[in-house]
Amino acid sequence: MLFVGLGNPGSAYAETRHNVGFMVIDELLRRYPHDSIKKTAFQGELFKIKDHYFLKPTTFMNLSGQSIAAVKKFYKIDDVVVIHDDLDLPFGALRFKLGGGHGGHNGLKSTDGLIGKEYLRVRVGIGRPEHKGEVSSFVLGAYSDDQHEQLQKQIAQAADAIEALWSSPSWEDVASKYSVKKVPNKANKPIS
Repeated sequence: MLFVGLGNPGSAYAETRHNVGFMVIDELLRRYPHDSIKKTAFQGELFKIKDHYFLKPTTFMNLSGQSIAAVKKFYKIDDVVVIHDDLDLPFGALRFKLGGGHGGHNGLKSTDGLIGKEYLRVRVGIGRPEHKGEVSSFVLGAYSDDQHEQLQKQIAQAADAIEALWSSPSWEDVASKYSVKKVPNKANKPIS
């Protein structure tokens, strides 16, 4: 399996909402011994844990599909799981979805265009900004100080789900065990 965390490279983006996919991959790398695989054509940071690959594309979000497609093709991988931020879910929520649309997410749009839509998505809720016109600055903004405790729980839950996915024959079973739909109201208030 190939597990991909979506995000943007560089320290300026490291703590932003758009980089929560990278944060989940980093948590798994912290938990397990891993090998780093260097290949310029992959346009990303690629790691191997057990028999699975973990990718953080370095193409910037809008071109993530290029990196995913290169790794998928090189290793002839059929099963891809993409971990990404989701504006349509409240902050703290965690959901799973096979296929579907990109919902305006440029990383998913790029991925859909290059590998198709039939991959599993681990949707990490980030909530929405108060005003619709602030979406770009919101996803590229940092989590607030009072969100960090909930964020750590969310990252840990997503990492636990990824661990379960690599050993479970059914993503639906994993989804029923690890989905988080309700989160504390304090964590859900819009960020201005």
